[in-house]
Amino acid sequence: MSSTGVNGSSTQPRLRKGRADAAPNKQVEEVKVHNFAEEEDITIEAVEKVIAPIFFTVLAFLTRMYKIGVSDIVTWDEAHFGKFGSHYLKREFYFDVHPPLGKMLVGLSGFLCGYNGSFEFKSGDHYPPEVNYTFMRVFNATFGALCVPVAYFTAKSLKFSTAATWLVTLMVLCENSYATISRFILLDSMLMLFTFTTFLGLAKFHTYRTKPFTIGWWFWMLFTGFNIGCVTSVKWVGMLTTALVGIYTIQELWEKFGDLKMPFATYMKHWAARIICLIIVPMAIYMLSFKLHFMILENSGPGDAQMSSLFQANLKNSPLTKGPLDVAFGSKVTVKNMGYGGGLLHSHVQTYPEGSEQQQVTCYHHKDTNNDWVFVPVRTDAPYDHEGEIRYVKSGDKVRLIHDMTGRNLHSHNIAAPMTKNEWEVSCYGNDTVGDDKDNWIVEVVKDTHRDKKVHTLTSTLRFRNEPLGCYLRAANVALPQWGFKQIEVACAPDTVVWDRFTHWNIEQHTNDRLPPAEATSYRSPFLRDFVHLNVAMMTSNNALVPDPDKRDDLASRPWQWPVLNVGLRMCGWGNDTVKYYLLGNPIVVWSSTASLGIFALLTFIYICRWKRQYRDMTREQFEYYVYSGLYPALGWALHYFPFILMARVTYVHHYLPALYFAIMTFGFLFDYITSRVFGKLTYILRPVSYVFAYAAVVGVFWLFSPISFGLTGDHEDYSYLNWLSTWTI
Repeated sequence: MSSTGVNGSSTQPRLRKGRADAAPNKQVEEVKVHNFAEEEDITIEAVEKVIAPIFFTVLAFLTRMYKIGVSDIVTWDEAHFGKFGSHYLKREFYFDVHPPLGKMLVGLSGFLCGYNGSFEFKSGDHYPPEVNYTFMRVFNATFGALCVPVAYFTAKSLKFSTAATWLVTLMVLCENSYATISRFILLDSMLMLFTFTTFLGLAKFHTYRTKPFTIGWWFWMLFTGFNIGCVTSVKWVGMLTTALVGIYTIQELWEKFGDLKMPFATYMKHWAARIICLIIVPMAIYMLSFKLHFMILENSGPGDAQMSSLFQANLKNSPLTKGPLDVAFGSKVTVKNMGYGGGLLHSHVQTYPEGSEQQQVTCYHHKDTNNDWVFVPVRTDAPYDHEGEIRYVKSGDKVRLIHDMTGRNLHSHNIAAPMTKNEWEVSCYGNDTVGDDKDNWIVEVVKDTHRDKKVHTLTSTLRFRNEPLGCYLRAANVALPQWGFKQIEVACAPDTVVWDRFTHWNIEQHTNDRLPPAEATSYRSPFLRDFVHLNVAMMTSNNALVPDPDKRDDLASRPWQWPVLNVGLRMCGWGNDTVKYYLLGNPIVVWSSTASLGIFALLTFIYICRWKRQYRDMTREQFEYYVYSGLYPALGWALHYFPFILMARVTYVHHYLPALYFAIMTFGFLFDYITSRVFGKLTYILRPVSYVFAYAAVVGVFWLFSPISFGLTGDHEDYSYLNWLSTWTI
């Protein structure tokens, strides 16, 4: 079987045509032999395209499924994602920083195996008999196994040689971190598969670039857009894959803009096709995942507080609609900020370490008794009488808000807020008798579905203006340091506008034994508003996932450590009676792919310098191959790696896994490119030898390190021979 060259053409030597004066019969005979050889080559290649992916797929399922159920312990982040899957089965609303598609698939795996959602998935616990965790892991591992044939077809689409295609596929197959991460109830295998399929769609679409508006052209563009929607619906890291497709699209449209032979109407059709397939379709899939998320999670649950009060009122078993409608003096309430990602007005006995050193006031997303406040009159008015006439709170009324647990007044003063220095600090101060006029707040009703001036539960949008200072109670998405328990800062903003949502509040939960409960009313919460609200809340929580200097996280790592394989990650306890898993890449795969990135960058720099000096090292066809099959995978690695350096959030080894795939593709391109050019006349000898050596190294090291993927049993000291680096803790 012949190999394919770097530009996709066969490297098998062609038979020379006969001379012009040669015998006619002889020339015809030579032509017949030549055609027969080409047909044989095509037949062999066609067989390879069928047999090879099947063979690699079988191996992928074997490596991902082998001993998958040997550990019956909740391992690593199974504690999170298994629990989220349980919420779908119980249809309880929850909150998480990731989009819902992957977790819905986890819930689907539990539904298919008869799990009822009752298990709490506490880290380190043993799975009970009623939870078929093996089936749920197999369901998840299927996504990881399918990554292997996708890698094969992607390499083929990038026009790698057959040998290079096999090498890339083997590297994905024998990457220990891929084999390990795919074995558990996590989102990473889904993220990787949709990342791989998005890049496959891009590579296949590129092969149809000269056949616009054909069936294949439309199919692969829609395929790419569909997978963009899926990958971003699993984790927001999928936006990095989207950026790669976006860069390719911009480049392609820019080149077409320079084609003077193309009619303007045709050019606009290209724009319209890409807007539909690569923007509208992914957005529709992303929004559909949230629509299903809201439809399935119809019951009140632990994530209610992250959503607007009107959304919560639509949940079954929600306590919000059981209270009175009209708010009166003496009512105990919870006050919800209506800004995107806003929480409940909250206080606790801890004080500010600086400034006034008075009791802290924050916004908190979890419901507890420290969120309860009582409306009472200001001190210059008649005091509240529990037996007297009911006095309703109306727009324009002066009130005091007393924190129910500590008895202190909501207060502000001319002291800068701890984080937002251009706003005033808000604290809790004094008591029912001790205080000053800075405890007084004027209630302003911004809008309400009811026409009277009363303050109503859920429906009234309120602002609270401090009487002497003239500032408004505001809760922006600024997290306090650890002394504030990473809760949201509440301040008093002197310069604000009426449409500033972060100064808008509503009464969420309301109790007053003197008032009748509200009539059963259907509160409608628009999907788009809920969709935006939840996404902003996810973004806010994501930004709060920063390393805590007061706590040591032995599992966290820095991005510089990933490409050099400086660290691994223990995924469970390390006792002798525990089946242990260690998340670490195949050293040959990771180190060689990292080295290829540096070599590729150097080679590209040399070509640029030679091009500037008027050297012509490539034909146009070779240049396009170099860019689309070499440069774009390297760019994919950069897009999936460097953002983590810029992020302030805590990072772990598994964050490198999508970037590693693009590094593997870069290595496959470079290995193929160099071996086909450098060896010269010795290509037919050294090239096969180099590939056989590479195959053996990848497979051999994977097998050597396979215990960290399939499970370490017994004394961990027995595996000390795997600690190639002192920083590895196998």
